[in-house]
Amino acid sequence: MAEQQQQQQDGYQIDIGNLMAYDPQHQFQSIPEKREDLVKECIAHATKLIQAVADTLFSLPSTEDATGPIVPLPPPITKLPREKPLPKPAPPTKWEVFAKKKGIQNRKKDKLVFDEQTSSWKRRYGYDRVNDDNDIPIIEAKMTDEVGVDPFAKRRSEKKQRVDKQEKNRLHNLKEASKVGALPSHVQLAATALPITGTQAQPRKVSKDELQNVAGMAATSTASGGKFDKKLAGEKALKHDKKYRKFLPVVEGNGAGSLERQQTDKILNNIMAKNSHEIFNVSKAVDMYNVKSDKKRRNQQGKSSSISSKLKVKKSPYKNASKGSTKKGGSSSNRKSK
Repeated sequence: MAEQQQQQQDGYQIDIGNLMAYDPQHQFQSIPEKREDLVKECIAHATKLIQAVADTLFSLPSTEDATGPIVPLPPPITKLPREKPLPKPAPPTKWEVFAKKKGIQNRKKDKLVFDEQTSSWKRRYGYDRVNDDNDIPIIEAKMTDEVGVDPFAKRRSEKKQRVDKQEKNRLHNLKEASKVGALPSHVQLAATALPITGTQAQPRKVSKDELQNVAGMAATSTASGGKFDKKLAGEKALKHDKKYRKFLPVVEGNGAGSLERQQTDKILNNIMAKNSHEIFNVSKAVDMYNVKSDKKRRNQQGKSSSISSKLKVKKSPYKNASKGSTKKGGSSSNRKSK
């Protein structure tokens, strides 16, 4: 144990935070010719490194728990490389800058709100939401309203303006994020088609295959697979590479309804034709039938013999056969003497 700790301090570099050990002074005296010998030598040296990590781990202070001892690991020393760089933080939006300046904090709101018009609880946003314009059949006129203006059309136009303004703000935020290279991964490809001009970096030229993949994913994202979506000018119909699933009719009939029975018979015939020697053995079946019939015949014969033996009249045990012949004839001894 002392030698292992001495080797650990002198030769091995141990990063207990990553549970990793490294021996920078290790060299092969002579490289083995066979691969099996090389693997054995590497495994033997790796075993020593694992033992050094285990010794260092058990030397740390531990706390007892119901599942066993727990050892808090120190922070790692070795910096392991990442596969991809860290994402850059997106710049704050206009609202976030304004809220920070005014000290506004976001508070979590309830999803359900009481609607006084319908006297029921409804969603705050989305379908069937609270204070929905579709739930208002009558709008009270005000003194400031212009004559001849449709209030319902006015509400729709105001709503359209709000949506357009929100979309404009969203595109502005994307433009600011693209300046520092902090666009989300799912927007990087689609951002080339968005009207977010003013960027310093030259946009990457998108290949035809990438555009087709993005358009195909967007078109097939609906439940109908893009069947009822509006086609753009010059957009070709999507090619369905996979096979369509065909289902048989539920009700059986003379035409297509009998396909299910035909399909089942075809599958059974194929199985029996391939494995007929395993499924049905004629000689074995005949032997089993003969054995059963013989057994049944013996049982019937045994039952009939037992019944006949019970019905047969037994001779009296007290009758003496040596006195002479009976009325109908004598005994066998008297017949012989005559």
